[in-house]
Amino acid sequence: MTVDERARHELHERLADALGPEPAGTLISYLPPVGWADVATKSDLAALRVDLAALEDRVEATLHRELAGLQRELTTMQRTILFGMFTLVLTVAVMAFGAAQLTG
Repeated sequence: MTVDERARHELHERLADALGPEPAGTLISYLPPVGWADVATKSDLAALRVDLAALEDRVEATLHRELAGLQRELTTMQRTILFGMFTLVLTVAVMAFGAAQLTG
């Protein structure tokens, strides 16, 4: 049941009839104003903190996994480039040696 201003006013009127205007006003003042259902409580914030901590752990784990995969890819690329460079240098050396044999 949603409490609106009309319902609060009706309650105040009935309390004023039963208790008098001053005690009714005092009692109504202890009720939260309309719209307080949307205000976060300490328990809401604590639950959010727990959710954020869990999210942080998942993001950190994912980041570590992705970085480990990237490191493996870089290592593979490094080996491929080094092997290619070695092959290129060896090919150029063989060609130079062959050219020297033909001219000499």
